[in-house]
Formats: sequence, C-alpha cells, structure tokens
Amino acid sequence: MFDSLQEKLTKTLRNVQGKGKLSERNMEETLKEIRVALLESDVNYKVVKDFLEKIRQESIGHDVLNAVEPGQLLVKIVHDEIINLLGDEDNSLNFADEGLTSIMVVGLQGTGKTTQVAKLANLLKKQGRKPIMIAGDIIRPAAIEQLQTLGKQIDTEVYSEGTDVPVLTQISNGIEYAKKNGYDTALIDTAGRLQIDEELMQELKDIKDMIEPQEILLTVDALTGQDIVNVANAFNELLQVTGLILTKFDGDSKGGAALSVKAVTGVPIKFTGVGEKISDIETFHPERLAQRILGMGDIVSFVEKAQEEMDMKKAEETASHLMDGKFTMDDLLNSIEQSRKIGPLSSIIKMMPGMSDMANAINDADADAELKRIRAIIQSMTPEERNDPSIMRSSHKRRIAKGSGTTVDQVNKLCNQYDKMKKLFKNMSSMKSLFRM
Repeated sequence: MFDSLQEKLTKTLRNVQGKGKLSERNMEETLKEIRVALLESDVNYKVVKDFLEKIRQESIGHDVLNAVEPGQLLVKIVHDEIINLLGDEDNSLNFADEGLTSIMVVGLQGTGKTTQVAKLANLLKKQGRKPIMIAGDIIRPAAIEQLQTLGKQIDTEVYSEGTDVPVLTQISNGIEYAKKNGYDTALIDTAGRLQIDEELMQELKDIKDMIEPQEILLTVDALTGQDIVNVANAFNELLQVTGLILTKFDGDSKGGAALSVKAVTGVPIKFTGVGEKISDIETFHPERLAQRILGMGDIVSFVEKAQEEMDMKKAEETASHLMDGKFTMDDLLNSIEQSRKIGPLSSIIKMMPGMSDMANAINDADADAELKRIRAIIQSMTPEERNDPSIMRSSHKRRIAKGSGTTVDQVNKLCNQYDKMKKLFKNMSSMKSLFRM
C-alpha cells in the first residue's frame, strides 16, 4: 500500500530539494504535482484541497521561498501535514480505571472481524493483560468455531453458549463470567452483514447500551477504497466508533482512503492488519506512516517486528560468532531463517531509511527461491562441512548438489559468498580488537 503515492511524492519533493531557491511559480508547480499524486491515490477530493491549502499557508508562514534550504523545509511541512491528516492524538486503547474493560469489535461481514478479535487478544496478552473473547456472532456458527480455533492457538478462553441463546443474554453472561474469573479485558466479536441494515445496527446499539464498552473498534478492509469512509460514517453515526482496525494494510490498494478516513469521519485508525499470521497486527503510528510515504523508512517498526518475531537468543549467538570471527554455515543458515520470520525482503527494505526505491526492484519470489536453494545446500552438508567448508573437495560438492537438488556451480557460488562474508567479519573482528587497545 502507498507504493505509487510514495514514488510520486518522493520524486516531486526530491526535485524541490534540488532548487537553491523556490519561486512562487515552482512552488505552485510542486503543489500541483502533490495534488495529482494524492488524487490518483484515491484520496478524498475535499481532503486533498484542505491538505494543499494547509501546506501553502505553512509554507508562507515559514517563509519557505526565502529559506536557506527550502526543499528540506517543504518536506518537513508535508511530513507534518500528513501526520495531522492521519491524526496526531494518542491512538492507544482506553482501559477502565478498575475492573473489566469491554471492547466491542464491529464491522461488515468479510472484513476479517473475527480474526482481528483474536489478533487483539494475542497483542494484549503480550502487553501483560488477561483477555477473554466472547463469541457474539451467533448468526454464523462458523464464526464461533473460528474464534474457538483461534482461541486454542493463542491459549485464550472463548466464552460461548452456542447459537440458541439470544445474543444479548449470551454477551451479558460472558461479561459476568469474565468478572468472576479474573479477566481484565473482554473482547466481543459481533455479528456482521454483507451490507449495513437496520437489524444489524439495532443489535449493535443494544449491545453497546447494555455493556457500555470502553472501546468500539470498527474493522474495515483497506482494499475497498473510498467505501471505507462511507462504512465508517454509517457505523459512527449510530455507535460513536472510537477507532478503526484497517485490515489488509499490506495489500496493493492505492491507500488514499486510509489517508482520508480520519479527516472525513473524525474516527482515528488504531490498528492495522498487516498479514495473515495471528501476530500480524500493529498499533497505528501516524508519524511512522508519514515517514514511509515520504521514503524515509520506518526503522522503529522494523526493530519492533524483529524483536517480536526473531529468536533473540539465536540472533545474539550468531552476532557473537560474527564479531569473534567464528562464522559458520550454521550461522549463515540461522541468520536466513531469522530474517524470513520478519517478512518478505521487499517489506524489510522499505523500512530502511533511503532504500524504498531499491525495494521496488526486488522480486520476493526470486529472493525466496534463492534462499530456499541456500537452505537446501547447507542442510545437505555434514556438521563438519558446515563448520569448516574449506575441507570440501569436488566429490563432496557433487554429493551436496545431488542431495539439495542444485548444481555444483550453485554450491561453489554459495561457498565463495560465504568466504567473502567470513573474511569481512574477520576484518570487523580485527577492528574491534584494535579499538579495545
């Protein structure tokens, strides 16, 4: 998401940064290019108009035209206005001061609502809370079964009385059960429809009036474009939604609706679904998204994801071997396995400052195929060969190529790459020793 917008905005602002001074003429040309980029990315027309007017006013206020480095100052103004557009207030969840916190998760059918309930429960567990999930979608038995399956996966209890007990009674009983059994957060999965109708909205309003939740989170599909705004407006009008969960945020939609929804509805984005795994949910940070849109990377999110997904003990062992000059094929294999847990190579590269252009040139399918070949070659080696590849002769390499389904040339290529890496790390180790003297 946002790849096209990122490419156009960074190109436009890069051209501005090359100017020694900005004139009113090329300033207007720049704003026109930004306008086209935003509209082509499906940003709401009124939002674009207001956005550009704010940039124009800020630019005049900061006297960008006469600034020493006008291009850089303009980039900062655009960056700050994107944050304002997305909402720069605290987007964290509101918890009850004492007792049970109730969180309703609502949305249309097919937006991944039930999955997001489990993702939220998993996230809250990592934050030290004790959540329970209440199956409030009794219209679809499959939704109850799905929630129970996900509950087992994340070791979180699911409260359900089946499909015969009225939904209000069931949710009320679930809340009481949660209070009596020491849970601090109740996540209520609610029924959805293929489209908004009076019966659905009345049921949700009745649930809201009964439990008075601290949060009402609406799941919306990022791939549905401007319809996100219409859905958010409809739900918010009746329920006073407190936040959005934007699912399929890792998809290839234009992304403009995500930039529009807060400005049009007033409802902040609180979480984004970024994949199919139960851990693929992120707290929304407007400033980080603004940086990524402008090609500045998002190193903070990268570090957080690495800490969450990687086996830090193994990572530390590999790092220790690297710096001690004892890098083996096992260390190389381990580093590959750890990096793949974080996500596709292109998504990792996008988080690195200044490397967004490179990410577009990366073919994840080719990268995965290459990493699979490397893994197969290393796993076909004996422990002795992994520890010291220099002992391998031609007969060894033929055996390894046959066992891994590769060629001798590919085995030799990996060995040559390994030798270069080991030499590099050995030199780094020598420099480290030098600085200790």
